[in-house]
Amino acid sequence: MTERLRKPALAPPPIRPAVPREEDPTTFLEAHYRLVWKTRMADLSFVNPALGIAAVGFRRHRGDWVGVMVTPWFLNLFLISGGGELWGDIPAGERRYLELPCGTLQFIADDDPDLGPYQYCPLIAPVTHLPDMASALAAAGDALRTAFAAPPSPTAPATPEPEAAKTDPVPSRRAFFRRLAGK
Repeated sequence: MTERLRKPALAPPPIRPAVPREEDPTTFLEAHYRLVWKTRMADLSFVNPALGIAAVGFRRHRGDWVGVMVTPWFLNLFLISGGGELWGDIPAGERRYLELPCGTLQFIADDDPDLGPYQYCPLIAPVTHLPDMASALAAAGDALRTAFAAPPSPTAPATPEPEAAKTDPVPSRRAFFRRLAGK
């Protein structure tokens, strides 16, 4: 009998446990993405040169850090471990669903050699249609207000939608997050 060599099964990607951040990650994130912009992203076609780097509204939620990261190539809701109950270590590329005040949102795990593990909920990518940084910051602020706003009570009487809103082709922020969460 000849022995057949078996190919080893693919091992799942390693999970590097997150080190909880005690301090607000704003300054660290902005410095990191400025370096990425200068060294790896500056000449790519999907980069919007009208935008800059900003970590917007990072705050503790259930012990972890949540905020929006604006770069010239994406606008994402970020989750950074702060040692709280919201964070969970999962392999890079995996998805998980998190309850925020607005409802359930899908986050994707990533692990940057310099940032460490983090998770993000994509909001806008690419950001080529945003005309300027003021627009990007406004979108980030809207996303945060929506993420931390409680959904309307199901027992509340429905109010008729104004006629102008019915014809407005721009979806509401709540509809934006519902689509993002797959609802």
